[in-house]
Amino acid sequence: MSEHKVYDVIIIGGGPIGLACAIEAKKKNLSYLIIEKGCLVNSLYNYPMNMTFFSTSEKLEIGGVPFISHSPKPTRTEALEYYRRVTMNWDLKIRLYEKVTSVERKEVFLIQTDKDSYHSKHVVLSTGFYDLPFLLNVPGEDLPKVKHYYTEPHPYFGQKVVVIGAANSSVDVALETYRKGAAVTMVIRDAEINSRVKYWVRPDIENRIAEGSIKAYFNSSLTEIREHEVDILTPGGSLTLKNDFVLAMTGYQPSFTLMKAMGIQIGDDPMKTPVHNPDTMETNVKGLYLAGVVCGGLQTNKWFIENSRVHAEVIMKEIVSSKN
Repeated sequence: MSEHKVYDVIIIGGGPIGLACAIEAKKKNLSYLIIEKGCLVNSLYNYPMNMTFFSTSEKLEIGGVPFISHSPKPTRTEALEYYRRVTMNWDLKIRLYEKVTSVERKEVFLIQTDKDSYHSKHVVLSTGFYDLPFLLNVPGEDLPKVKHYYTEPHPYFGQKVVVIGAANSSVDVALETYRKGAAVTMVIRDAEINSRVKYWVRPDIENRIAEGSIKAYFNSSLTEIREHEVDILTPGGSLTLKNDFVLAMTGYQPSFTLMKAMGIQIGDDPMKTPVHNPDTMETNVKGLYLAGVVCGGLQTNKWFIENSRVHAEVIMKEIVSSKN
């Protein structure tokens, strides 16, 4: 083991809330380390290239570092630049491209990664939810034409694209690929566009559907995917459409496997909320805390950067008090 010291806290996940936790640890003179399996703010990096945040820039700020953007609602590119600047400004200690493989509670926590092992008195799990997409579970979903992640519209120029879903990501993908030359069809299981779609985008998608620029099948589902076709079930019966790509924007979920392996209990509620004390963010495992969107289980729209930044202060205050 190359690291012989015992940290006060190790933070698993280098997203905005993981960085906020590290900043609070540093402010309280706690020894800490962030371990991130991908690049810095990996989830944000994997967002669509042209994405605009729902939150305004000041609500995404951490560590007292001002977030200046060209518009009130910043873009993905501006956010990546901002969190790089925060990391450098605070000189945060972070291991990138290092995946945690196990966490065991002994006298202290033993954190094993694919590159090393570490000891820590406390652990904060701040891994977000962007790694595991909800699958359609239909024949043909494993074909290369099916994408659960979307980055940019250019590859879909001149292609027949089916977009699954009607939430923010689905609507953004449908509009962007349509405007870059794709023939877009949306397959939506509900009767209308999701009510949580960004208020400045919702009229756009509704108008494109109304005028027929984007075809939409409501109360419908995809039943089979083939190399050049898809089958969908609509209220009027089954249809077969010619198709080149399926963009399944069906949402994502946290790694319950990792949480269970760490000993965290998962609630029996429909949202599979991980067991934790909302006043301290500590789980049923003593010394193991949750921060950010992972606290909500499947309710991934409950916690955002703007309303979970406070988790960092709560957790580090609890860790300091536990030392006294």
